[in-house]
Amino acid sequence: MNEIYEKILDGGRIDFDEALRLYTETEFHDLAHLAHRVRLAKHPDPVVTYVVDRNINYSNICVCCCKFCAFYREPDQDGGYVLSFEEIGQKIDETLALGGTQILMQGGHHPDLPLSWYEDMLRYIKAEHPVHIHAFSPPEVVFWSEKERIPVAEVIERLRNAGLDSIPGGGAEILVDAVRAEVAPNKCPAGQWLAVMEEAHNQGLRTTATMMFGHVESVEQRLEHLFAVRDVQDRTGGFTAFIPWTFQPDHTELPLCRKLTSVEYLRTLAMSRLVLDNVDNIQVSWVTMGPAIAQLGLSFGGNDFGSTMIEENVVKAAGVRFRLSREEIHRLVESAGFTPRQRTMDYTLLEGAG
Repeated sequence: MNEIYEKILDGGRIDFDEALRLYTETEFHDLAHLAHRVRLAKHPDPVVTYVVDRNINYSNICVCCCKFCAFYREPDQDGGYVLSFEEIGQKIDETLALGGTQILMQGGHHPDLPLSWYEDMLRYIKAEHPVHIHAFSPPEVVFWSEKERIPVAEVIERLRNAGLDSIPGGGAEILVDAVRAEVAPNKCPAGQWLAVMEEAHNQGLRTTATMMFGHVESVEQRLEHLFAVRDVQDRTGGFTAFIPWTFQPDHTELPLCRKLTSVEYLRTLAMSRLVLDNVDNIQVSWVTMGPAIAQLGLSFGGNDFGSTMIEENVVKAAGVRFRLSREEIHRLVESAGFTPRQRTMDYTLLEGAG
């Protein structure tokens, strides 16, 4: 084990077996120490970044029926909606007034909206609002590709030409098909998720990657996910950040899954930093873990505090509600011993936005 520690501290790359040993055998605080050392090697300045943005879920109508999701509605079910472009525009104006620089947009797999509707939405936003559009997810892209019978590359090109600036890492869950078949059988398999991201990178779009863990997967499968992301990043360098967050079982079709402990979350966060040696930024998840544990995560490899999340609907539908203002993020980051800095999606620091 000491050889593995020394390899990491010398800047070496660990393999799957070494990662599994670290995950299962390393003492909690030793793992934190290793992850923090790697974080400081990548980011020597005591800065923790965050972004001011808003989650806009343009529709909750979805035919995927994922067992872990409490947010979606089936097409003819009460409570389904599609926002008008004007409603989306109003939400963007509110975001810009609060100092926001981007919007995160994701929705369900709506069976009746053509790809042209999404192109029109992007063009409307770009014509009316000066904002970075961080939108859609690989499963949505695959869904439209199959629905319109066109290649994934063409879907991405059309969205990019209409105004898409970057793609969030949603829909990854666990990038192992055995897990996906159990919790999201109608969602694209792992290989397609990864291929969408690789194609987006090849077309010049930056993206993030996520991992929703703590449902039916094993520790080994979490690591498989990390190594799959690392492999794509080796080829493209297109991922700006990795965001691991915990499954929230309430109001889902997996209610018997227990909520993970803070220790389990922090171990996984630390392992993300140690495995993903080629991804610059690791984001803590205050949305699912709460502000105090997210603050602690800054000593377990995390260097980014995520978003102010002016609006968030998906996790909230599972009964978890945390809200943080820009001022609260500053207080949490500063009391953890770091300097908060507002950033853009590609981690450019904003001048005068300390």
